[in-house]
Amino acid sequence: MPAKTKIEAFTGFRPAALTLLRSLARNNNRDWFEANRERYETGVKRPLQLLVEEVDARLGEIAPEMVGNPKRSVFRIYRDVRFSKDKSPYKTNAAAWFYHRDAGHAVGTQAVHGGAGFYFQIAPKDCFVAGGIWMPPGEALKTLRQSIAEDPEALESILRVPAFKRAFGEMSEEAMLKRPPRGFDADHPAGALLRYKSFTVHRDLTEAQVLSPKLPDIIAKQYATMLPFVRWLNRVLGLPPHSRR
Repeated sequence: MPAKTKIEAFTGFRPAALTLLRSLARNNNRDWFEANRERYETGVKRPLQLLVEEVDARLGEIAPEMVGNPKRSVFRIYRDVRFSKDKSPYKTNAAAWFYHRDAGHAVGTQAVHGGAGFYFQIAPKDCFVAGGIWMPPGEALKTLRQSIAEDPEALESILRVPAFKRAFGEMSEEAMLKRPPRGFDADHPAGALLRYKSFTVHRDLTEAQVLSPKLPDIIAKQYATMLPFVRWLNRVLGLPPHSRR
């Protein structure tokens, strides 16, 4: 009989993962990274891929339209330095993106959007979960604002749910306009929401949570609370929920 293939399972990140990311922040150069590549691959990237598989399985029950793929969901460690003054070649975090299966995995570009989704990050003193759509391109942002202007209560009712507010507080105000955008009256009833350029929420995780083998359940619970928010964004952008995979 052929030997059975050993199935890997996520058992938690080890403290060495955070130690390596701390060291990378102090030694952000190619020589150091190449000398420590195997530590990164086995201690950070592989556990993250296994985590994506675990969370994807839970999303199949919670939100069948949202998926995680060990190859496509995990962000590359390499930074895009083309337009940055900081030429450090490597990110000092590891992260993954769970996306609507009808949209693909793009987080958003000038030409297309990848819809709203869920995010996870591990980094020293900067571990968190998040959800929504970050800096959507022009047409997607226009569509979201038009929907808000026509029916602000649809989004407001989600944002004020007590469990949602306890978990995530308010939407991130990153790049928020000081007044409603062109085409909307300064005293528009939805003026505050119309000023957002990103629609995201997040919640910090402790290092103890990130190092726990129960991390997939911790993440899935937060994503379930975020789900009405993410689904509202996706519905507006033409990405409906699904009842099964």
